[in-house]
Amino acid sequence: MLPQEIIRKKRDDETLTKLEIAFFVKGLTNGSLTEGQIAAFAMAVYFQGMSMEERIILTQEMMHSGTVLGWDDLDLDGPVVDKHSTGGVGDKVSLMLAPIVAACGLYVPMISGRSLGHSGGTLDKLESIPGYNTQPDIDLFRSTISKVGCGIIGQTGDLAPADKLLYSVRDVTATIESVPLITASILSKKLAAGLDGLVMDIKTGNGAFAKDFDFAREVAGSIIHVAQNFDVKTSALITDMNQPLGKSVGNALEVKEVADYLTGNSREERLHELVIALAAEMLVIGGLADSAENGAEKAREVLKNGNAAETFSRMVAGFGGPKNLLENYESHLSKAPVQKLVNSSKSGYVTGINTRAVGLAVVELGGGRVKSSDSIDSRVGFTDVVGLNEKIEVGEPLALVHAQSDDDAVAAQNAILKAFEISESANQPGPIVLDRITYE
Repeated sequence: MLPQEIIRKKRDDETLTKLEIAFFVKGLTNGSLTEGQIAAFAMAVYFQGMSMEERIILTQEMMHSGTVLGWDDLDLDGPVVDKHSTGGVGDKVSLMLAPIVAACGLYVPMISGRSLGHSGGTLDKLESIPGYNTQPDIDLFRSTISKVGCGIIGQTGDLAPADKLLYSVRDVTATIESVPLITASILSKKLAAGLDGLVMDIKTGNGAFAKDFDFAREVAGSIIHVAQNFDVKTSALITDMNQPLGKSVGNALEVKEVADYLTGNSREERLHELVIALAAEMLVIGGLADSAENGAEKAREVLKNGNAAETFSRMVAGFGGPKNLLENYESHLSKAPVQKLVNSSKSGYVTGINTRAVGLAVVELGGGRVKSSDSIDSRVGFTDVVGLNEKIEVGEPLALVHAQSDDDAVAAQNAILKAFEISESANQPGPIVLDRITYE
């Protein structure tokens, strides 16, 4: 079998067989394919698509390209359920959500990623915590899940290695926005984690890769259909990403917001609404709540009684981080040497935010990656970010910049001023959860 013939076949919009897809995935893992062949295959799929059967086969082969975790031997007393977000600016939801639902009785083995482009990565946020090991061995990961209920780590070389290579090529060949490849990429990793259920948070808006609502729905439908072929109950929330999530953007700064959220010091309303909605959905998917209302009630209760915060602390300590992070995060998380306010040049209401530009401004500060080998400064970013429809007076701050130098801070100030649109009258605020998609 020749890889170029498989590429030609897909280029000509023909359906690939199971043997052909398996051959190509094997070539990804054993190094027999060239980067050019991988790129050509990705581009052919981007333009010609894949049938649902092809997507199922591709997902299955990529999932089995490495280790597939199982949990039966640990005698867990609850279902194994995870959440996956398609990424956004200020998206620290996973760090809040995993301990909440774990405190409610779910087991959450969360395999997360690093920053790409303008969106921040969960792993980069965790690595701003001193000592936290995002690449533990599988035994430590499994034991932490069993003892604590949740664990957030990075994709190891053992879990869906075929996806790791294919994704790296897609990232540099403008083939990210392919629904079949998105489906196989996400599910190969999630299914390799041995899940009983999965909730997707698919973001749409000017800060999301799915800028179009219909495209977000298409991604959701594809993932749900394929996941159900593996007996993994799956649903999706389509959520708004036309402004940053919460009040902070930047790795250590977002961890501070997580700490304040879990301990009840402060909870930004819109972010809180999303966290509770996703928690409720996960509890319903896992069978621990009979309705979204019941799930939301359970989630609020573990926040109120401190069990969610305790679970987060145990997870951090279990992976090598400080035991008292939530109580004393100011002494554990590094601070940027320069802080400057971004003062509004006019009065009115914030009626538009170029969310992608805000994310890219963090990258320019050193808080994200231009290429995968770049190091990250976890200290930099923005706090006290003003949201849509908030009233602002001239001279009042739109955000506080945290930077390495005065020059960087000035550039970030200018970027924020350009990213915010201020008008005389407010817009009607829209919901953060735009749609819920599920198939029985």
